[in-house]
Amino acid sequence: MKPPPTLKSSLAILSQISRTPTAPLQALLRTTGYKLRPPHAVTYAPARRQRQDALLAAGCAGLHQRAEILVEPRPGSLPTIIVGGFVPDATAAFYLLRGGLLRHGSVYYFHYPRCGFSTELFSAQLEDLIEEVATDAGRRPLLVAVSFGAGVVIECLRRAALRGTPPPLAGLLLVSPVTCQADLLDPAAPRPTTLLGRVLLPYLKPGASPDQAVVDRSRAIFLKMFEAGAQNQAALTFLLTQTETQQLRSAVIDAINAVNAVGAFERVQALRALPEPTKPQVLYSGPTLILYAEKEGAVLQEHSPSWREYTTRPEAWFPQGRCVTVANHPDHPVQHASLIFHSRNFAPHFAALIQAIRRSQRRAA
Repeated sequence: MKPPPTLKSSLAILSQISRTPTAPLQALLRTTGYKLRPPHAVTYAPARRQRQDALLAAGCAGLHQRAEILVEPRPGSLPTIIVGGFVPDATAAFYLLRGGLLRHGSVYYFHYPRCGFSTELFSAQLEDLIEEVATDAGRRPLLVAVSFGAGVVIECLRRAALRGTPPPLAGLLLVSPVTCQADLLDPAAPRPTTLLGRVLLPYLKPGASPDQAVVDRSRAIFLKMFEAGAQNQAALTFLLTQTETQQLRSAVIDAINAVNAVGAFERVQALRALPEPTKPQVLYSGPTLILYAEKEGAVLQEHSPSWREYTTRPEAWFPQGRCVTVANHPDHPVQHASLIFHSRNFAPHFAALIQAIRRSQRRAA
């Protein structure tokens, strides 16, 4: 029989999760709340579809490229729209952070299509939803985007700025943004310098096309990356129950396995088409927070243009923007977009932005 953990070992585990000693209590409160009102995002059918319908009618995109939108409806004056990264789905990535957002209003999630992807169609869906929430419900939303999703959102904002029609947002939060191919692959390096760069290289070679063998190798690496974050089982007990851990792992694995060769290829090609952030331009003028992890190196290459721009001069792109590095105990450093395993490190920054939005709204009123 395995001996019970000593006080010293328990405190060491706890310090890996957070610098504050309240994680077990908060986990208990969260799971109790989830028992009373379990996480349950339902499919959402937007009432406003003008932009996406126009694209589909013109043959510029197909139904297989349309994202699924889900919602957890709640009362409140600050709804949130979440755009996730490549994997996992947004509902899984924000499982531990959703509670803090739902206290302020409904949360909408974008799930990427499994069998294709179109930046134009995704942008149209996003703009339709923002307009619907802000206009029909009368509540400007907070837009949260992660990794690849942040790149797509920034492209959407860039196009809107060129048109002179900025979306009606209450605020913007970008987590570990990946906004162009050069963030992952250094064009001056003879070979990829990051794990994710090695994963994506076969998709980006001249003449590349959907290849099931390449996708299978990619799946294996994404699964290893997820399992690497989940390897500290003792520490996870302070964040998730055993049932929750199994459910989340199943959700992540299912999302990774569900993407077919065309879907994976079109997502990577969408990233390839995103422009590098070279000449600063104002993308959004409202309250903005950019969060990078202390250990981005497994994903972002050393000379990542987005990393450079948004850490050194975020205000050139977002006049009310600031950039913060999210850190934790050295034994358990925060990884790229690690919203599940380092949720407690990200949560205070989310709360700080919401407070800033509230202050901005009060001043405007």
